[in-house]
Amino acid sequence: MSTTNWMYEGQFPGPELRVQEGDVLSVELTNDLQEETTIHWHGVPVPNPVDGVPNVTQEPIASGDTFTYTFRAEPAGTYFYHSHVGLQLDRGLLGPLIVEEREPHVEYDREYVVVVDDYLPREPKLPSDGGRGGGMGGRGGMMGDIRPPYEGLLINGRLPESPQTFDVTEGERIRFRFVNAASATVFGVRIAGHEMTVTHADGRPVDPVAVDSFAFGAGERYDAVVEATNPGTWVVQADALDGNEPPARAVVEYESGGGGSPQRPSSASNQLQYGDLRAISSLDGVSGEPDRTFDLTLSRGRGEYVWTIDGQAYPDADPLQIRPDEHVRIRMTNQSPVVHPMHLHGHFFQVGNAVKDTVIVPGHRGQVTIDFHADNPGRWLFHCHNLYHLDAGMARVIKYVE
Repeated sequence: MSTTNWMYEGQFPGPELRVQEGDVLSVELTNDLQEETTIHWHGVPVPNPVDGVPNVTQEPIASGDTFTYTFRAEPAGTYFYHSHVGLQLDRGLLGPLIVEEREPHVEYDREYVVVVDDYLPREPKLPSDGGRGGGMGGRGGMMGDIRPPYEGLLINGRLPESPQTFDVTEGERIRFRFVNAASATVFGVRIAGHEMTVTHADGRPVDPVAVDSFAFGAGERYDAVVEATNPGTWVVQADALDGNEPPARAVVEYESGGGGSPQRPSSASNQLQYGDLRAISSLDGVSGEPDRTFDLTLSRGRGEYVWTIDGQAYPDADPLQIRPDEHVRIRMTNQSPVVHPMHLHGHFFQVGNAVKDTVIVPGHRGQVTIDFHADNPGRWLFHCHNLYHLDAGMARVIKYVE
C-alpha cells in the first residue's frame, strides 16, 4: 500500500473499535498530520459536540493538538468512523466501529467485518483544483461527473490480487458486516455459491430478506447472514457500479475446501431493493403528517465543478431550521444524472418501511422522501456522502431553533 495513505494508529483501514451497546466509548485523537482534522462517528446519533464536523460541531483539531471524543455507544449496529475534513477520507482516514447487541435478533456462529473502499494512491483534489477524472464508466457517467483515477477497489484494505480469506466451517452461520467506506463509489456485492440474508440496514435490524446481491452507496452498511452449506472456495465480490476498475475481492474458504481456484459469483438475479426492507422497530415520533416539510432539489452547478441543494453550495447555504420534537420530512428530487447517497448526522430516518441514516437518491429526477424525529438538538450536517460532491457544496446544516 502506498506511503501516501494517512492512517489511524498506523493501520489501513484504521483499527476496529468494538464495544457493547450502552458502553461509554472514549477516544483520544492526537493529530500528527500537518493539517487540521476531526473524527465523525458515522451513523451513531452522538451528542452534537462530538459529531466531528469542523466549524459546525467543533473547531477542527490543529496539527499537534489532541481532542477526546466521549459518548455512549448506542444503539447497537455496524458503523464506521472517518475524518470529516476536506478530502481526507480519500487519504485513508477511516475504520470500522461495531456496537454489539446485548441480545441479537439473529443467530450466528462467526462474524467478519467487510470494509469496502476505493483506493487513491495520491493526494485527492477536486476537478476545479486540478484533480483529474477517470471518467464515470458504467452507469451514470454522463453530464461531466468525475470519479478520481482510482488505482483499485479494496476489501479490508487489500487490492483484488491479494485478497483476504474468510475461514468458515460447514454448517456455520456467518454474519458479514458490510461497510461502504468509499469516497465516490457505489458497490454491488455478491458472494459466489451462497445466498445472503440481509438482517440489518445501516446498523438497524430488519425482517430478514434473502437476496443474492445488494448495491450500496458511500456511507451505507448492510449486515447479512450466510449459511455455510456449500463447501469449496468462493469469491466475495464488490463491483463498482459507477466505475470500470476490477472488482474488489475477498475469499470464503471452507476448512474442507481442498484448495483450487476460488469460484466467482454468477450474475445477480435477486438484488435487494429499499422496498424489501422492513425495520423490526419503526421510528418513534414520525407517524402521521409531518410538522415541517422541506422540498429540496439536488443538482450540479453550471460551468464550474459545484454541487448544490436548492441552488446553494455549502458553506454559503441557508440552514434548514427545525424545532425540538418535530416530525420533519425531507423530500428530495435529483435533477442530476448521477446518484447521491444522502446522509443525515445525529439522527436515524424512516424511508419507506426501513430505518436508515444514508439513502441513495437515484439520478434523472429520482425522488426519495425521508422522515425523522427532531430528538437530538444541535447543528447537524445533511449532505451527499460522495466526498467530491460534499466538498463541492452538496450539504446543508440542519439547525434546531426554539
